[in-house]
Amino acid sequence: MDPVLILTITPVYAALLAFFYLRLSIRVIKLRKGEKISIGDGGNPSLIRAMRVHANFAEYTPLALLLIAFNEALGAPPLAVHVLCVMLLVGRVSHFLGVRTAEAPRGFRRNGMMLTFGTLALGALGIFALTGLRLMG
Repeated sequence: MDPVLILTITPVYAALLAFFYLRLSIRVIKLRKGEKISIGDGGNPSLIRAMRVHANFAEYTPLALLLIAFNEALGAPPLAVHVLCVMLLVGRVSHFLGVRTAEAPRGFRRNGMMLTFGTLALGALGIFALTGLRLMG
C-alpha cells in the first residue's frame, strides 16, 4: 500500500486562486449595487461582462485544480505541479485582463484560454502517465 501523500503545492495555488475568485465576485457585487440590478444582468454590458468573467473562472478552475491535485497525489515531480499551477494562475489572470472591458486587448483572452486548456490537457495526460507507470511497475 502506498503511503498517504499530503498535498503541499496545489493547496497554495488554490488559495491564491480563491482570493482572485473573491475579487471577481466583489467586482460583480459592486456593479450590481452601483447599477441597482439585484437579479440577472439588466441588459447592462459591463455587468454581463463581469458576470461572464466570474462564471468562466468558476467553470474551468475547479476541474483544473482537481486534475493538478491528482497529479500531485500520484507523485508528479514538484516542478511539474508548479508548472501546471502557474499555467492555470497566469491563464486565469490573463483571461480576466483580456475580457474585463470592451477595450481590453484580446490577446490576453486568447492566451488565458490557451493556458487554461493546456493545464486541463496536461493535467489529464499526467494522470494517465502517472497511473500507467504505477500499473507497469
